[in-house]
Amino acid sequence: MLNRRSLLSASSTGFGAVALAGLMADRSYSASQMLPTGAALKQTHHEPRAKHVVFAFMSGGVSHLDSFDPKPALEKLHGKPMPVTIERTQFNNNGNVMASPFKFAHRGESGLQVSDMLPQLGTVADELAVIRSMTTPVNEHAQGNFFMHSGFPFMGYPSAGAWCSYGLGSENENLPGYVVLQSGHAVPPHGGVSLFSNGFLPAQHQGSIMKADKPEAIRNIRPLDREAIQQSRLEFAKQFDSQFLKASGNDAQVAAAIQNYETAFRMQTAVPELCDISDESEKTKQMYGLDDSDAEATAYARQCLLARRLIERGVRFIELSCLTKGIGAGGAANPWDQHGDLEKGHRAMGYQIDRPLAALIKDLKERGLLDSTLIVWTGEFGRTPFSQGSNGRDHNPFGFSVWLAGGGVKGGTTYGETDELGYHAVENVSTVYDLWATVLHQLGIDHERLTHRYSGRDVRLTDVHGNVLHDIL
Repeated sequence: MLNRRSLLSASSTGFGAVALAGLMADRSYSASQMLPTGAALKQTHHEPRAKHVVFAFMSGGVSHLDSFDPKPALEKLHGKPMPVTIERTQFNNNGNVMASPFKFAHRGESGLQVSDMLPQLGTVADELAVIRSMTTPVNEHAQGNFFMHSGFPFMGYPSAGAWCSYGLGSENENLPGYVVLQSGHAVPPHGGVSLFSNGFLPAQHQGSIMKADKPEAIRNIRPLDREAIQQSRLEFAKQFDSQFLKASGNDAQVAAAIQNYETAFRMQTAVPELCDISDESEKTKQMYGLDDSDAEATAYARQCLLARRLIERGVRFIELSCLTKGIGAGGAANPWDQHGDLEKGHRAMGYQIDRPLAALIKDLKERGLLDSTLIVWTGEFGRTPFSQGSNGRDHNPFGFSVWLAGGGVKGGTTYGETDELGYHAVENVSTVYDLWATVLHQLGIDHERLTHRYSGRDVRLTDVHGNVLHDIL
């Protein structure tokens, strides 16, 4: 006999099947690939150019004027008062025009200009698409970090890594879809681990922090019991989990917690194998800089090498973490933040990330993985063209540079411009929403269609904004 509850259950399932059939009939799905079980999207919206993202976050605010946006006018006006109105800055301790202490040169066949702060990245200039007109509405580290990670200037919203994991899932059931690599003395940027949050998305999409150079990349990853004993205990616990999940009405958060436990169990084998780089050649290790006498550079090199190994194992989104460089650099959470002694601090930070990131690009290309991997390099904002004090720079959200490489972008190109002082973006002004819309596009996702119902509205990574930057693709 069919009671009322059974009828409603069967009917609702039937309606869901009708809705799914309608979605599958949409032309935008027809040429797309099937995605792993558990992904929000069963198929991508269009043919993807990339499968993986490496997010090289330069916490603290790297100066565009000293890296990828040369301004000869600053040399002519060095030491003189700013000829235009100065916007309010973080500390309002504003000095005169400050020329870059670094020299720029045309690099590669494209002639892309890169400063001598980053000589090794200059050797891969033809792979870089530099956006010189990025902007952000915030001027403080924590807000800037949240905005760059999630599109919102405060905690509670999913990071870009969580959105990518949610939409596409992981190609490896033994590893999370979103991994944050740390090493040495690296700590999360201002905002803390909430920067890597899943927000209101299911919990399995939060960033999993791995310590790239620790004996245990994740605490307690090695089981204390023998595998057979642990397996029997987990099977026993799984019975109770299944009963509780059923009693909760298959609550999504309960299901996510159970999935996290199951992934953690499988990671006990996958993570130690991932972090054991003994099978890497000495040539590869030297290329990344694992033989460097600089401890921070070596630590960052290990992150970059593990990023490649994570890509090979199907992890969707990998974030790299900068390390503090001590005297001349910013604090541990924002090591690029040079309000004083910019040349010393930026040169030290440039040395830390330069060789490892260039090696990652070259290594991925040699292995045929660069075309399917999109690398995103950015800080939370840029720096001012005038000094703070005598030799530092304050925060500048009005125009700065980011670059992308691999994953179907047009290397050796620039997009947009700042004014002659490098102060405000004036041509092809771009936003963080545009950046993530472009990243999702390369992953085969229409950024307007990857949504999650939360608090009565369909929320997305790009909020109600964002345009794909087709000119760099």
